[in-house]
Amino acid sequence: MTLGQGRTIAFYAPMKSPRHPIPSGDREMARNLMGLLSDSGAVVTLASELRIFDNSGDVERQAILRAKAAQEVDRICTEIATAPKAERPDLWLTYHNYYKAPDLIGPTVARRLAIPYVQVESTRAKKRLSGPWSEFAQAAHDAADVASVIFYLTQQDHQTLLRDRYRDQHLVHLPPFLPDHRLPEPSDRSGAMLCVGMMREGDKLTSYRLLADALAQVSRPWRLDIVGDGPARSEVEQMMSRFGNKVRFLGELDRDALGMFYRQASIFVWPGVNEAFGMVYLEAQSHGVPVLAQDRPGLRDVVTRWELPALTPQPNSGSEGYAQALIQVLDNPALCDRQASRVRSRIADRHLAPAAAQRLWSALSPLLEIPS
Repeated sequence: MTLGQGRTIAFYAPMKSPRHPIPSGDREMARNLMGLLSDSGAVVTLASELRIFDNSGDVERQAILRAKAAQEVDRICTEIATAPKAERPDLWLTYHNYYKAPDLIGPTVARRLAIPYVQVESTRAKKRLSGPWSEFAQAAHDAADVASVIFYLTQQDHQTLLRDRYRDQHLVHLPPFLPDHRLPEPSDRSGAMLCVGMMREGDKLTSYRLLADALAQVSRPWRLDIVGDGPARSEVEQMMSRFGNKVRFLGELDRDALGMFYRQASIFVWPGVNEAFGMVYLEAQSHGVPVLAQDRPGLRDVVTRWELPALTPQPNSGSEGYAQALIQVLDNPALCDRQASRVRSRIADRHLAPAAAQRLWSALSPLLEIPS
């Protein structure tokens, strides 16, 4: 693909650099975006690795990060001013601007250089404009206002972006995507159930707890492989210890190694408590592995619904609802057979690199005056 041939794009992810050592969905999506732009012919430079992230509402920390961001702005502008003209960016793209991780760099650099500024996965949170994150929330709003185009990944984000859209700003749907150009080898579904999730306090641990409580209610034979690691691993192991050797911990795996388990997995089980969307759902479905997840706003954009509504349990049904859905799936292999075909088709149509590149460049090309 050469949609962006000859263009240079400055890329920035304030929440987590694509080079960050700890894996996560954010890091994966940032890497996928950079790869998509590069594969489209553009030269992509990582403008900064400064992490602008405050998870606790610490006003002093926010002030320190603002000062560091101002220094980064000056550094970037000085380096660009002395760089050959061919290496200067034609456009700035920021991934994931929100109240805990506002883009404090991109809008100022773009204004100084007089280049277009765009965002991917930006969220508006009016309720955070008061309280400990008020200044960061306002900065996130201000940065979003500067963007000529905001690509939204989920319908939930679209609602608030549309509500607070600045003037004639373009809002463009970019479904979460995998970096692949074609579907991988399908799973033969001969192996254990598979769960992939980081092990840390908060929503991830809540999902593990819900899953463990649900499994305790399933009397049918089952086996589960768990991929993931993190500071809460001992707690997850304790939750699952009641099941003995029915549960196997595989630790953290790279994409190739994980692919081996996707190609054997029978069902992908992960409740997805408060997940933004979850790249692992796309990975599992690309291999034709049916996904069992709760009915949550972000997940609706990536998880293919089952024929039976009961197989997409509501969050308020808790572990009981999840267990009942799992029992139905285990009891009805034909349901999984039909779902396996459906999920592969949906990924091929909506969530692979070629479709994402077309959506991305349909909005970027006019900003760069690239003939479409």
